[in-house]
Amino acid sequence: MVDSWDKVGVIDTENGSADLYSHLGDFSVYELEPPFTPERYIEAIEAFEQSGIEVLIIDSVTHEWDGKGGLLEANERVAQTKFKGNTWSAWSVTTPRHQNFIEAITHSKLHIITTARSKTDTVQVDGKIKKLGMKDIQREGFEYELTLAFNIDRDFHLATASKDRTGLFIDREAFEISEKTGEEIAEWNKSGAKAPTPQELLEKYDTLLNGCTTLEELKNVFFEIVKQKASLGEEFYKTLESVKDDIKASLTVLEPILPQVDEI
Repeated sequence: MVDSWDKVGVIDTENGSADLYSHLGDFSVYELEPPFTPERYIEAIEAFEQSGIEVLIIDSVTHEWDGKGGLLEANERVAQTKFKGNTWSAWSVTTPRHQNFIEAITHSKLHIITTARSKTDTVQVDGKIKKLGMKDIQREGFEYELTLAFNIDRDFHLATASKDRTGLFIDREAFEISEKTGEEIAEWNKSGAKAPTPQELLEKYDTLLNGCTTLEELKNVFFEIVKQKASLGEEFYKTLESVKDDIKASLTVLEPILPQVDEI
């Protein structure tokens, strides 16, 4: 993704594991030790932003959530000290800290690659435990914030895309990540057209809404917004609240899709 290793930085929470790759080149390392608070991650990201690097690897983001001093531990402490043990209420204090961490990543001028530890995800079906595959150890929805997400097979180290806004890898069979992968991502990044602003998108959907003459057309606009939410992110979706509310009001007679409307 860059032409020199001195443009690469690593935030290493894995007890110096980045040193195992020192033979690759002269990249920069920030060894982040406990407590793994979101604020310490943010400080490290900002330090790299000022250092001249272009690609930052965070290995791993799991500790911000489920590490010593991470948010699960912090939320329990807040619950006990401020909310009489009510962990649900404690998230009103803890969630903004996590959101600041997410925004430090998504709003950074750097290309940021995050890694996460994983565990087997299971559900109970008819009294039996069913394995669904691997799940990142991070707050639910973390992957939603990423442009591109790969699941890496533990046995063969092959990657498959679980989310792909680039369109480069989503239909590709399992493959080994290489320098060519980075080159493809870099080329995609350079070739894209300028993204519309939230205001431009809001105006677009206002126009579509006002042009609707049937309930079927209203339904199609609604689901177009839902689709954009999935691909463009929560901040974009928030700009469409007024449009969504207008459509929801117009769709009150469409009983089949009301559960989906209310869910959103």
